[in-house]
Parts: sequence; C-alpha cells; structure tokens
Amino acid sequence: MVRRALEEAIHTALKELGLDLRLKVARAPKDKPGDYGVPLFALAKELRKPPQAIAEELKARLDLPPFVEEAIPVGGYLNFRIRTEDLLKEALRPKGPFPKREGLVLVEHTSVNPNKELHVGHLRNIALGDSLARILAYAGREVLVLNYIDDTGRQAAETLFALRHYGLTWDGKEKYDHFAGRAYVRLHQDPEYESLQGGIEEVLHALERGELREDVNRILLAQMATMKALNAHYDLLVWESDIVRAGLLGQALEILERSPHVFRPAEGKYAGALVMDASPFIPGLEDPYFVLVRSGGAATYYAKDIAFQFWKMGLLQGLPFRPYENPYYPALRTSAPEGEPYTPAAKETVNVIDVRQSHPQALVRAALALAGRPDLAEGAFHLAYETVLLEGKQMSGRKGLSVSVDEVLEEAERRALKVIEEKNPGHPAKEEAAKMVALGAIRFAMVKTEPKKQIDFRYAEALSFEGDTGPYVQYAHARAHSILRKAGAWGEPDFAQATPYERELALALLDFEEAVLEAAEEKTPHVLAQYLLDLSASWNAYYNAKEDGRPATPVLTAPQGLRELRLGLVRSLQETLKTGLSLLGIPAPEVM
Repeated sequence: MVRRALEEAIHTALKELGLDLRLKVARAPKDKPGDYGVPLFALAKELRKPPQAIAEELKARLDLPPFVEEAIPVGGYLNFRIRTEDLLKEALRPKGPFPKREGLVLVEHTSVNPNKELHVGHLRNIALGDSLARILAYAGREVLVLNYIDDTGRQAAETLFALRHYGLTWDGKEKYDHFAGRAYVRLHQDPEYESLQGGIEEVLHALERGELREDVNRILLAQMATMKALNAHYDLLVWESDIVRAGLLGQALEILERSPHVFRPAEGKYAGALVMDASPFIPGLEDPYFVLVRSGGAATYYAKDIAFQFWKMGLLQGLPFRPYENPYYPALRTSAPEGEPYTPAAKETVNVIDVRQSHPQALVRAALALAGRPDLAEGAFHLAYETVLLEGKQMSGRKGLSVSVDEVLEEAERRALKVIEEKNPGHPAKEEAAKMVALGAIRFAMVKTEPKKQIDFRYAEALSFEGDTGPYVQYAHARAHSILRKAGAWGEPDFAQATPYERELALALLDFEEAVLEAAEEKTPHVLAQYLLDLSASWNAYYNAKEDGRPATPVLTAPQGLRELRLGLVRSLQETLKTGLSLLGIPAPEVM
C-alpha cells in the first residue's frame, strides 16, 4: 500500500534524525504539487529548524520506494509524486481480504431487551456493530459476534407479566414482538402500575430460575426476523440466566476480592457492601467507590457486566453452548444449561453500547486491571454512540413513542420503490431493488457519521440518489456495472495513453485498503463510509468530465489501449464499491 510504504520510509529517515515518530501521510491538496504529502510543522520545535528546512533534509535522507517519481518540499510539507504506470497498476490490482492475524476479537452488539420490537434507536447499534465486525474480519482479524439476551431483566418480566395480567392472546396478525410490546406499553400506562409490582417481582424471580425461557425466546425469535432483515450477522447468543446458573458472577467476585482495592467497609454508607475503589484507574472521581454486591447480598449490574467481560476474555470458564434452533441463522449457537463448555478467550473486545454507558464500561476496564490483567483492560474497547432522532423526534419505548425498525424498513422500501419507478420505470425487478436501496439508505445513514455525534434520520435525505447517502454510492456502483455489462471482453491496457483523468481516478482507488485498515484500527465504520462517498464523487467527476463541451472520458468508444485502461479502472471501481458496501452490510444493486 502506497501510503503505508511512504510512512515507513519517513519513519526510518526520522530515526536517523533522532526522532522515533510515525507521521501520517495524506493526499496532497489539488493546488499543490505531488499526490501525497506529510506535514512537518510539529517537528520544528524538536529539531529547532523551520519546517521547510526539515522537508529538504528529510528528502535528502529518504530511501524512497521505487514507485515514487519525486519528493517535493513545499511550504513545510514533503510531498510525493507517484510514477503514473505504478499508480495505474496498483489501482488495477485485484483487492482481497488482508492476511489473517492471531488473536480473537469479540464484538458484542444489538443486545436488545427481549420484551418488545426493535425501535429506531437500536438501528445505530446494529449497523455500527455489524459493520465493524465485517471490517475487522476483512482486515485480517478473527472475529466472533455476540448478542446478549437479558432474560432476567425487569423489562422482560414486565412484558411477560402484562401478557398474563391482561389475558392477552396473540392472533397472529402482527409480529409477535409488536404484540408483546403493546402489552409492555399498556402496563406502563396503567394507573394501577405501582400496585402490580408484587406480580412483576414473581415473574422476575421465575425468570432468574430459568422457568420462562420459551416465553422470552418467542419474543426473541420475532426480534431476530428484524435483525435478519437488517442483514446483521451473529455467532453467539448469551443469556443472562445462563451466566447466573453457571456461577460466573461468584467466580468473578472471588478474583476481584484478591485485590486490596475491593473490600467490605465496616461503617459508613457502604457498610456491609462489597465495593470497588476505582480511583487508581479512573482519576478525578468525586466518589471512587462502586458497589458490586449490596449489603443485602444482591449483585449490581456493574458486577454482572464485569463477570461477563471476564468470561469473554478467558478469565472465567464454564459457560455451556449448543446450536440454536431458528429459521434465520443456521450456524448460530446459544448458551444453554445442557450445552458444551466454551470460552472465547478474546484478546480484544468491542462492546457497542450507547454513550450513556461510558462510565460502567470504564469500570469494566478497571476491574480487568484490578484482576491483574492490564493488557486485557487495554484490549476492552467501548464503541460509544450517541442517540438517533427520527425526523427530529426523540424516541421513548415506555411511553409508546418509539417507531419500530420494521416500520422504518417498510416506509423506506415504499419510498425507494416510488423513486425507482420514477427514475427507471422499465426496471426488471423494482421490488427487489427497492429493498436493496432501503437497506442501503438506513444502514449507511447509521454509520456515515462519527459515532459520538447525534443522528437525525430523515427519509427524504437518506433515500436521495445524490449527496452523502447509501443510494448515492449504490447508484455509482450500478452506473459502473452498466458500462461493464455493455463492454464485452477486452485486452491489455496501454498505460502510455493515460490522461490526468485516469490518474485522478486511480489515486481515489488506491485509498480503499487504507480506509479499511484505518476503520479497523480506529474501530469506527464512518471512515470507510466517508471513503466510499469520496470514491463515488471521484467516479462521478470522471464519468461527467467535459472538455470543450464534449465528454472527456468516454470509455466504450475510447481508442484501443486507452479503452482497455478505462475499462480496467471501471472494473476496479465497481469491485471496490461492491466490497466496500458489503463491509457496511449493504447490497450493491446492478441496476437502479
């Protein structure tokens, strides 16, 4: 890869200057000479030289890769021009997944309470987690995707209680999770809610004993139909009741109690409770004590999260698994009392949870360090994301103000079908294309923005074939596929006929692998999404280029040799867009 090779050469040269630094190489601005460049202003203080002088000295010391035609010091930058033939050959090189690396990465996402239908707030979690898992796998990591089922939580208990309390019977006319969700909302709107707590507690205890698993599973299976419609993938289901039965919580507490930072105060407000002092690992806390087990013996959710994390990273053993019977994911396994023991022993974990859970996630990392495994604490990553608005409105499940994912998918498909009928009335498979476009619009809207920024999902914007949308990228792919479909077979390219237009498109293609690796390293899919938008824009600029009012870059009618070069670039672009979209869980229609 061009950029990484340049970065390695610069690193070697800087070490000769006494600086063990790795600088990032980026595309050079279009009004500056060269294709790539590196800024050197940050080195001026350490080397006590002006940036331009540093650029000149660095150029003299660099052992340039053979594909570099020239290094150019310019305005405190050192820029690089790539040899045109090498650039084009690299752009035409078939791309594939990176070589496998050791060390399992466990990605946990979705983890929706099994009490009602998925709502629009869950979309971002699923899209982020599923996309990141795909990106990590392509980048060479061994990836395991986990979905956590909180079947002993209050939300599940309230839904099951409501179904019984109101004597509700499912008639099969709506999805079962929607039916169950209406019971949950009805309970929270019931004026007698407070007087019903005893009955809810009874259901809660039954869930903890594992007695109502099939009732919960019925809701889960309905939810999984939605997860499948979103094109999300899972390897493992872990039920909280199985964690309790396997005794993982007790094992985790035993490990923690060996630390001097975990103890039972004899007096004060924490008297009799098991607390963790997180101050060595989370500085600046007003109250550094966190309760793991209350004085009455009940474990907090902090303790449960820690026990689960310990199992993920191999500190605890003993959770059994078996195949999970379902119509959506044939290879899916689930925790179950009668299964075979399995421990993932992940070197890294990614927990996709909204930003409001940042504090508990920090405690999980602190607990790993307290257990004597700071290396695992370093590998525990929280992919925190902000909330999702729908057409400017905040969602609330308990108040019944949420909009379900199923409704969003149906509405997006309806609108996409209308757009396709207007733009391409002769489309051979309108409904199928509408499903692809709708899925692309929804998933792309959830991942194109940096996770820590709030999203306001609006149908009209997300479904547009122009702008920073999934359909825009899908349409760029379909346009490229249309050219290739008409081309037939072709021969060898003539690199000598390349124009600046081919050079510019090739440079855009070169950044795909860099974008994948950066998205994997930073653990955020928005890097890849933004790259696909940039690549689509470069392709549209190439496709629509004009000189003297005439097309400047005809592909099928170009002279022999140049035609082959252009077709090769179009094929590379089509394959890159298709691969990039697939890494975001988005289909690439051939006709739109």
